Formats: sequence, C-alpha cells, structure tokens
Amino acid sequence: MSLKRKMHFEISERKVLLSLFDAAFILSALLLLSLLFDYQYYALENGKYLKSFLLIGYVFVFGTIFEMYDLQTASNHFQILRSVVLTSITAVTVYLLTPFLSPELPKQRLAIVIFYFAVLSSLLLWRLFYVYFLASHRFAQNVVLICDQSEVEELVIGLENVDPHYRIIGFVNSDTDSIENFDFHYVREVKKEDLESFVTQNNVSEIVIASQKTDGITATLYQQLLHLLENGNVIREYTQVYESKTQRIPVHYIGRDFYRFFPFSRSNSNRLYLLLIRVMEFFFSFVGLVFCGIFIPIIAIGNFFANKGSLFYTQERVGKNGVVFKIYKFRTMTANSETNGAVFATHDDKRVTPFGKFMRKSRIDELPQFINVLKGDMAVIGPRPERPFFVEEIAAIMPFYETRHVVKPGLTGWAQVNYSYGESIDESLIKLQYDLYYIKHRSIFLDLSITFKTITTVLFYRGQ
Repeated sequence: MSLKRKMHFEISERKVLLSLFDAAFILSALLLLSLLFDYQYYALENGKYLKSFLLIGYVFVFGTIFEMYDLQTASNHFQILRSVVLTSITAVTVYLLTPFLSPELPKQRLAIVIFYFAVLSSLLLWRLFYVYFLASHRFAQNVVLICDQSEVEELVIGLENVDPHYRIIGFVNSDTDSIENFDFHYVREVKKEDLESFVTQNNVSEIVIASQKTDGITATLYQQLLHLLENGNVIREYTQVYESKTQRIPVHYIGRDFYRFFPFSRSNSNRLYLLLIRVMEFFFSFVGLVFCGIFIPIIAIGNFFANKGSLFYTQERVGKNGVVFKIYKFRTMTANSETNGAVFATHDDKRVTPFGKFMRKSRIDELPQFINVLKGDMAVIGPRPERPFFVEEIAAIMPFYETRHVVKPGLTGWAQVNYSYGESIDESLIKLQYDLYYIKHRSIFLDLSITFKTITTVLFYRGQ
C-alpha cells in the first residue's frame, strides 16, 4: 500500500530546528558583515570563526533562560520579540566583555552597534519565518486514538493542550458495550473495519492505543493494526505519548501497573553522579548563603515596617525515606496564621503579607534553605518537601504519592518550574506527575534544564 506522507515535526525536532537555524542565521549575518564592512571585528578568517561559536553558545544559554526555545513562546509574536531582544542584548554584551576568548573590542563604537543589530535582526528574521511557516498548521500531525468512548474528550484535550500541532482527527471505540455513534467536535468515530482506509485517506501519521480493555481489540482491528505497522505507520501506547508530550508520568491512567511503566533512573544510585551533585550543592549553598547574608539587613528593615514578627520561620517537612526535618525560611505570612489548623497555601493567600508576597515572587524567602542543603536534609534540585499532615492526607487519596521520598527534596524542582503552586489535592496530583517524571529521568541534563528554568522564574518574577 502506498501512503502519501504529510510532513510534521515532533516537539524535540522543532527545538532542534530552532537551535540550528539560530546558529545558521547568526553566522550568516556575521559573514555578510565581514563582506560589507571593513571592520576586522567581523572577519571570520584566521581562526576568528571559532570565536563566533562562543557567541552562539551564549545565545543558546541565554536563549534558554529567556525562554526562546519554549515552543509556546516561539509561536507568539509578542513573546518572540521579548525573548529575542533580551537574549540578543545579554548574549552580545557578555560576549563583548568576555576577556581573551572573544575578539578585542573595536575602536569604532559604530561597529558594536552594527554587531548588536546584526545578531538581533538575524534572530528575529528566522523566528518570524518559523512562526509564519513552520509553526503553522501546514505541519500538523494527524492522529487516531483507540480508546473507550468515555475517555475521548479527556484524552483529546489533554494531548492537544500540550502540543497544538498534534491533531487527533478520529478515534476507534474499543468499548464493546457501547453501540451508539459518538463524535467529539471535529474528532470522528471510525468503525473498526474502516481504520486502515481512514488512516490512508487522512494522512494519519500515528495511531495511539489508549484502551485498557483488551477485549476491545478485536481480531479485525488487530489485523489492520499489523498492516498499518508493516506500511510504516507509527503505533504507540498512550502512556508513552503522554509522558513524551507533557513530561509528566500519567499516574491517574496506569493504575496498578505503575511500576511496569516507572523504572527508576540509574542516576538515583550512580555514585559519581551523586558525588558531583553533592560537590555542586556545597558550592551553590556557599553562594546562596552569601546572598542570604546580604539580604538579611534589607529583609529585617522590610519586616519591621511591613511584616511584623520574627525574621525566620521553621516548619516540619518530610524528606528522603520519609524522615521528618525542619525547613528554614524567611517568614512571609502573618504571625499565628494557622491557629485553625494546617491548610493549603493559595495563589492570593490573605495570610501572606505584602512584603512576604514580594519575597515569594522573587524566591528570596527560600535562601535560608541552603542551610538544609548543607546539613544534607535537602538537595538543590528535587521534589519540594511537603508537611507531614498533608503527606498523610494526600497519600491516603493518591496512589504513589510517597514515591517522591525515594530522593532528597529540593529547593527547586521539575514541578516548580513547570506548574503553579499546588492549592488543592487535584493540583497536587499534577505536581506529583512532574516529580515522578524527574525521579524517572533524573540526569545532569534535566538538572541543567531545571536550573535554567529556575533562573527564568526568578528573572520574570514568577515565584509563588
């Protein structure tokens, strides 16, 4: 069978495209400058092109911090302008001021101005091309679901909210008890015997099996799936798709088979990795406590006028292996804020003082926790530690919640940089999915990603 293929890009492929063409457009702009102007600063011969790769490296680093490689940002005109301008200015400035590794500063100030605008305009040109062409629905990926009728709406909304280019256009009902035809908006119900022809006619590139009922996969449907697989169509299981798209573990879906889908990362027991992380934690703790010491006089003054009460605050939290420890923070709430018992903190919590809100948004209130890192109670990166009362309450409702305690809790984590403050049991479930994803995929690269996202959170004042 000959299938007409429709080109589409996976999330990872689009990120690679953004990175490669950022570099290509910047290098092309520098080459053009070296041909148009007689400034030696732009010349790429005599090994100077190697210095240009330092500039590209700075663009990648600051582009990550300013969210230039976030696909939601890369598809929004205003956010493109903001991220590109911030990245260009910061990367070029740091590059110009880097001693030895970058070329000597030119005597003509005009050359520096031209250099700034060359980098900025080349990045903007490529990013606008991306948003109008590559990020358009021309490259959408058509998908068919095999699932129970009752699950269609939840699955479609869950996957398409993460990746708008992932279009579910049809579903095969695997529920043998349902006989009534059902369409969800533009998602058509496909008869089991018509799956193969539907896939061919609609340029479907992927079939996702989300059915938990094996009796729904009839012999006819199974044979069609085999033919489609033989003809090059991708067939994937829903939990794999969900995990790769959302970067969360779908604990609400995989039920009792959880551990079959959840192999722990080797990094959790890799002594070299753990030693390296511990050395880095000592370094960051030293730097963090220096900043903490600098901020203490300022916070003490702010406390005196706008946050009456003690400067520091301690609270019991659950750490690795369920061991309870005391966490240190700058106080952000009013005194005696829990006279009626422990409650979840909310987005606009009335107990948080105006000065405390500023500290939370800027993450300054977390600085004393570097003491916990030095003591070994916490790591810099890991699931946020929760209070014993809430751990018991959530674990009674939510399976796998205490799995978070196989690693040390952290100052920041995958859930913190990807999701807002957990104000309810339902939101705690979403944060749990992120935490388990971190435990499963823990690595240096994921730690670096969290570090960059944390810097972004602080710079854009997004703390909770």
